[in-house]
Amino acid sequence: MRTLARDLFQKCRDYRDSADAKAQGFYPYFRQIDETHGNYVMCDGERKIMIGSNNYLGLAQDERVIEAACEATRAYGAGCTGSRLLNGTIRLHSQLEEALADFLQREAVLLFSTGFFANQGALASLTEDGDVILCDRENHASIIDGCQFAPAKLVPYRHNSASSLGNRLKRQAPEAGKLVVMDGVFSMSGDIADLPPQLEVAKSYGARVYVDEAHSLGVLGPKGRGVVHHFGLNDDVDIVMGTFSKSLGSMGGFIAGDRQMIEFLKHRARCLIFTASLAPAVAGGVLKALEIMQQEPERMEQLWRNTHKMHEGFKRIGFKIGTTQTPIVPILIGSEAKAFMFTQRLFEEGVFATPAIYPAVRYGEAIVRTSYMATHTDDDLDHVLEIFEKLARELGTFDDPAYVEPGRRRNVFDFRLDASENGSEGAAEGQNGYHQATK
Repeated sequence: MRTLARDLFQKCRDYRDSADAKAQGFYPYFRQIDETHGNYVMCDGERKIMIGSNNYLGLAQDERVIEAACEATRAYGAGCTGSRLLNGTIRLHSQLEEALADFLQREAVLLFSTGFFANQGALASLTEDGDVILCDRENHASIIDGCQFAPAKLVPYRHNSASSLGNRLKRQAPEAGKLVVMDGVFSMSGDIADLPPQLEVAKSYGARVYVDEAHSLGVLGPKGRGVVHHFGLNDDVDIVMGTFSKSLGSMGGFIAGDRQMIEFLKHRARCLIFTASLAPAVAGGVLKALEIMQQEPERMEQLWRNTHKMHEGFKRIGFKIGTTQTPIVPILIGSEAKAFMFTQRLFEEGVFATPAIYPAVRYGEAIVRTSYMATHTDDDLDHVLEIFEKLARELGTFDDPAYVEPGRRRNVFDFRLDASENGSEGAAEGQNGYHQATK
């Protein structure tokens, strides 16, 4: 008698989380935006102050950037209809790569269609069997997924901990190739990578160092060059990754490094070879945004004034904002249901924010993730703080759950790290068994 195959779609029929949230009236995702004006958006005819965007410098709606994107579209069309390797390289791509290499003071740069692809393509291509990737446990999902695609062994270490990194490194085979990967700014907590001590530890074991500058480009460092330049370590960090979907107001990503490494990726990174290249509008718009970012340092200065105002304002009200050091300000709420409810009430009061729940954050530590732009006005920010203070009185601030629901880890890395510190090397390092992204 033939055994019936399990229906792959049964999990889809069993999935109820979104339906339950919708039924209770506080489903917070896939909200439709009808118009975008940078610091505010229009939804169903209502104005909402946008504090859920990564448009840090407000360049996504800059008329000069929009016009440059339009000019590129008129010159090259709506798309390139091919990969970079074949028919999909236009002059704007080469110009943008050269401009970025000059800006970041690197030998060469390679563009990818998304930041996710940049991480996935580089991590999977640069490592091989027998190598080890050391990964901060709060790294972005694109890094985690890139590590899953890589043939190397994946070893997590405690967030921002040079001592934990050293403990992991000393347990690896001396002859193994080693790559240490970290975010420059962590997208949920908003804290900055403690790069100097981690770099020192990594180099003492002969490891290469890879920094994802997605949320630090345009935010930190001279002229917005990122966290590597912020610490003055450009000559010591081997690989820099970045995106265009934050400060540069568009989409896409890149890898920057030495010329030989970039030449290798051009011919080995499957995420580059087997997908269409950046649309002309993106390349043209990003080129202009990069130019404006360098010519108008007052944007970054205003961004930091706004950031300090919000840090101080939330603390005054009594919210917990964790260890953030940047325009990413997580408001610690606690339970997932309350985070959804808080987000819905913000929306009703004219503030567009987004919740983050497990596994993006630890279970029981749900947040309302807020982030700020150079183009937010004092009136915008005062109104946001006023609404948060009103809702703090209405709903309370942080609920600290007394327990973790059985079967749900605080964080998908925790069991590996705890096991490692108890002496179980295999559990800590395992195979690439990451069934969830952490961010």
